[in-house]
Amino acid sequence: MGGYRNVKKVCVVITARPSYSRIRSALFALKNDVNIELQLVVASSAVLDTYGKVVKQIESDGFAVSATVYNVVSGENVISSAKTTGLGIIELSTVFGNIKPDMVVTIADRFETMATAIAASYMNIPLIHIQGGEVTGNIDEKVRHAITKLADIHLVATPKAKERVVKMGENPGTVYVTGCPSIDIADNVLKNYKKLKFDPIKKYNGVGNVLENRDRYVVVMQHPVTTEISAARAQTRCVLEAVESLPVQVYWFWPNVDAGSDGVSKEIRIHRENNMTKNIYFFKNMSPDDFLVLLLGSDCIIGNSSVAIRECSYLGVPAINLGNRQIGRERGKNVIDIPEYDVQSIVDAYGLAKQMGHLTSDLLYGDGKAGEKIASVISSLDKIRVDKMLQY
Repeated sequence: MGGYRNVKKVCVVITARPSYSRIRSALFALKNDVNIELQLVVASSAVLDTYGKVVKQIESDGFAVSATVYNVVSGENVISSAKTTGLGIIELSTVFGNIKPDMVVTIADRFETMATAIAASYMNIPLIHIQGGEVTGNIDEKVRHAITKLADIHLVATPKAKERVVKMGENPGTVYVTGCPSIDIADNVLKNYKKLKFDPIKKYNGVGNVLENRDRYVVVMQHPVTTEISAARAQTRCVLEAVESLPVQVYWFWPNVDAGSDGVSKEIRIHRENNMTKNIYFFKNMSPDDFLVLLLGSDCIIGNSSVAIRECSYLGVPAINLGNRQIGRERGKNVIDIPEYDVQSIVDAYGLAKQMGHLTSDLLYGDGKAGEKIASVISSLDKIRVDKMLQY
């Protein structure tokens, strides 16, 4: 028949603040593809005000949300993480049964993405995994590789990641190197912004203390390490003491909803109550574009977030990477690794970061066109086999 199009229902599940940044450019490309009907499911911390209610940002970007899932069990410990994942499987199974997607997209390695992978796999819905094949510490390592074995199509960020996925037994024909979609946002920031054109404190509703001169500042993103939960408070205390001694403004972002984040939050509150955070202002969330613009204007980022390894390598922003959370991840020349939490080591590393200054863009995680590549691959997919042996 003339004009016939085989429109595919592609369901993307977003469970947290970083997940949206990781997929945002691909969502725009998928939305604009005439062969795709985009279904967006927002779940877990992405729907909670405590963690910035990312669903509001998603809707303000012009995306229609097909379903919201409230599955977070409070407590921020290993039990609540396991229960959150279990509830996610139950709720997402119902959602998938209602909206009947032709394929489901899950992002990266956060613990709750396991629920997306299990629900889709058990329902024989083809599963597409973005950012598999990478190596880090933390529970993310186990989740990422487990999802790789559940997934039918793999959209990875680097050639090394593809090698690892293939070595895990996946058909090379199902693995595509697309780059990381968050680099697309960084590319846009580099091309269109040279300095901070907005006041983050006026634009975003945070809490904390402000220095009179905020021309120079650092950004902090410190998350708990799920295999080091008992050390979360001590690690946070170390970072707080280090940045409190710096003669610059500090913009600190609230941790993800991981096991141990209650320890991070408690230590922050203790320092605030004791009036020790005189140069620190805290944010729950910020739009992906504004966040990267903020990073671009900073002296450096301090903490253990993957944004320091990925986006900051492209932006050329020095990154002081603490502890084991990102151990094993491919990294560029912008990273200063501090394996052990030590106040003086962090302070000294800040001095090195200032000397280093901003670097040229590293293309390790992509060239700014990952979203287009991801949408192109998904649009071209047809008759995906969910039986692993039949993929060969």
